[in-house]
Amino acid sequence: MKAQVDATRCQGMGVCAEICPSVFVLDDWGFASTAGDGGVPTGDEAAARDAAARCPEKAISLAD
Repeated sequence: MKAQVDATRCQGMGVCAEICPSVFVLDDWGFASTAGDGGVPTGDEAAARDAAARCPEKAISLAD
């Protein structure tokens, strides 16, 4: 599974990084991006889905 953050939609709430820090990181201004290439580590798939579902701006997409 791979995650992607739409930088034009992200408003810097940081919910994703709190829920799934292995996949989502925040920059100095609090805006999210994916760590590395966006690959979701084995075992963190549920957390990545939860982060995507809870994103207030719906800025996260996941693909298998």
